[in-house]
Amino acid sequence: MADKKILGTKETVTWCPGCPNHMILESAKRTIAKLTEQGYKHENFAMTTGIGCHAKIFDYLNISGYYGLHGRTIPTALGIKLGNPNLTVLAFAGDGDTYAEGTAHFIHAARFNADMTLVVHDNQSFSLTTGQPTPTSQQGFKSKAYPMGEVSIPLNPVKLALASNASFIARCNARDINHTTEILEKAVKHKGFSFVEIIQDCLIFNPEINNKDKMMYKIPDNKDRKKAEALADEWDYNSKNGKIPVGVIYQKPRLTLDDNWPQLKKLKEKGVGWKGIN
Repeated sequence: MADKKILGTKETVTWCPGCPNHMILESAKRTIAKLTEQGYKHENFAMTTGIGCHAKIFDYLNISGYYGLHGRTIPTALGIKLGNPNLTVLAFAGDGDTYAEGTAHFIHAARFNADMTLVVHDNQSFSLTTGQPTPTSQQGFKSKAYPMGEVSIPLNPVKLALASNASFIARCNARDINHTTEILEKAVKHKGFSFVEIIQDCLIFNPEINNKDKMMYKIPDNKDRKKAEALADEWDYNSKNGKIPVGVIYQKPRLTLDDNWPQLKKLKEKGVGWKGIN
């Protein structure tokens, strides 16, 4: 069993004071600690990150992993899973990381139904580089780094995940640590591609759209596709009013990449990676 205390590191945390990334880290620690109580092994967890504020979680979370390139979080995670399908793989990414450079990877990992968990820290801005718009930034978003303002309509990642046939889609509020922990636990346990969008504020570079908590409401776990589509339409990533559903928006078990690939299936049955196949 992994005590939550040993899941931390001695690295100095450099996120801004009050940044919701602190809360996402706490949720990740609690999730892994809970799962190890249920039989998961600490040493079998692996993570990947991209580049951005989210990626600093790599320095603060004591599990094995790979600090990847910007936009390449998902293929790196997929590579780890292909190398040893017995590992529990967590891919941490940002909204710019995932939905700009990483869009194609997102679509196809969902389509393949790779057995991994993608956790997207969505603050609707490129904050590490001082505030450029990402594909989920609201229209009119301005900063010192982008004074002309965003003119494009924001991408809806939940609708993209549904269109890509992701088998588990969830959303949570970074500030609600207990609920985020609950959702992450469900995501990891789901066999297949789990997409968890964590809505967070950027207190410094996108304050206009902060404090979305009042718009959020919890939903029961949902398995109905039509209802999921309706839930996805409730928030357009632009509005400062309306409703933002949080919880399991859609879950439909189906065969995973491991199930459909005989060599990976064999590795899972033997409980080894490629190195131990002989």
